[in-house]
Amino acid sequence: MEEFFDIPTLIVIGLAIVVLFRLRQVLGTRTGRERNPLQRQNEAAATKNAAKPGEENVVQMRPRAAAPESNEDIERAKRKLDTEIAQFSHGDDKVAAGLRAIAEADPAFTPKIFLEGAKAAYEMVVTAFAQGDRQTLKNLLEKDVYDGFERAIKDREAEGRKVEFTFVGLPKVEIADAEFDKRNANVTVRFHAEVVSATKDKDGTLIEGNEVDVTNIADEWTFARSPKSRDPNWKLVATSQLE
Repeated sequence: MEEFFDIPTLIVIGLAIVVLFRLRQVLGTRTGRERNPLQRQNEAAATKNAAKPGEENVVQMRPRAAAPESNEDIERAKRKLDTEIAQFSHGDDKVAAGLRAIAEADPAFTPKIFLEGAKAAYEMVVTAFAQGDRQTLKNLLEKDVYDGFERAIKDREAEGRKVEFTFVGLPKVEIADAEFDKRNANVTVRFHAEVVSATKDKDGTLIEGNEVDVTNIADEWTFARSPKSRDPNWKLVATSQLE
C-alpha cells in the first residue's frame, strides 16, 4: 500500500504551516471588539475636532497666538500692526501709544480683531439686557457692571414691564481711549447704534420707545483684560451713555 503522504506533500504542508504562523504574528487574532474602517475614521475626526479647554467662550477679542515662522513674517506682522494702529487711532497720539503698549504686552492683540469682538459683545449685551438674560450678561460683564444691569432688570420685572427689542446695526464704532497700566489693558469704545426698542407695561401699553421706528443710541464702554490671563475674553468694566 502506498503511503498517503509522500515527501513533496510533507514539504508543502510544512511551508503552509510556516506561512500561517507568520501571518498570525503580523495580523494578530480577532477579539470580537475590532472597529471597522468607518468607525476608526469617525473616532479620529472626533478626536481632531474635540474642543479644548477655554474654547467654549462666547466672544473673543484676540486671536490665538501663532509664532512667526521667519523674519519676513515678523516684519509683515509689524507693518500690519502699524497700519491698524494708525487706522484705528484716527490721528490721536494718546490712543496710538496706548494701543501699541497693549500690543507689546500682548503680542496676540490687534486693534482690528479687538474691535470686531467689541461690536459682537455690544450687540449681545444690549440684547441680553432687553431680554433679561442674566447668564449672558454674567459671562461678559465685570461684577460691578453686572450688578447694575441686574438691578435694572429686577426693577423692570417688579413693575411688570417688558421690552420689545431689535438690534439693527452699528453705523459707527471707534476706539476713544487705550492704555496699559502695567497690569491690565483697558480700551474704551464709542458705539453709535441703531435699534428698535419699545417698553410696555403689564397691560401691553406702550410707555417708552417706538415699536416701528429705528432709534439712534450712543454709548461709551470700557473693556479690560490682563495680558497674563489665559482667558482670551475681555470684560466690560464701565459704561456710560452719550448725549
